[in-house]
Amino acid sequence: MSLFESTFRHFPEIRIDNVIKVLFVCTGNICRSPTADGVFRKLVREAGLENHISVDSCGLSAYHVGEQPDPRSSEMAKSRGLDLSDIRSRKINPNDYLQFDYVLAMDHGHLRDMRRQAPNTHQNRIELFLDYHPTLAGQSVPDPYYGGPNGFVDVFDMIEEASVRLLSDIREKHGI
Repeated sequence: MSLFESTFRHFPEIRIDNVIKVLFVCTGNICRSPTADGVFRKLVREAGLENHISVDSCGLSAYHVGEQPDPRSSEMAKSRGLDLSDIRSRKINPNDYLQFDYVLAMDHGHLRDMRRQAPNTHQNRIELFLDYHPTLAGQSVPDPYYGGPNGFVDVFDMIEEASVRLLSDIREKHGI
């Protein structure tokens, strides 16, 4: 093992690549965050930036670890040409705050909890996702889990608009 690799192992926040890492976070990682994961991954792929931006999602709870997205989220995504079937729920882990450049909370409760969990040195990576939305900055993405089918449509639309702005911001900020 080289000296560089040894150092990297002890300081995981030091990256050896130039990939910008984006993480979407909700409660159980079955509705909002996997939808954002799928939408944003599609935008990244369409922009030809797969070698520059990686995307993932997780939940604050372990209620659904290993499960696929909620069928209603998957159906909504499918109706818009997206396939979420490769996404599996996982719980956030402490290293996520070090590894990801953008840790995006779906609502204010998530934002609060993540700020409590994250090291002080990485607080600037944690943001409210809808702060990237052109008209909904400062608001939460509502949880569609207990709502009707229109809730999933509304959430998808919000996520899509915020994702377009997020990608634009990343491209401008990182010169890609």
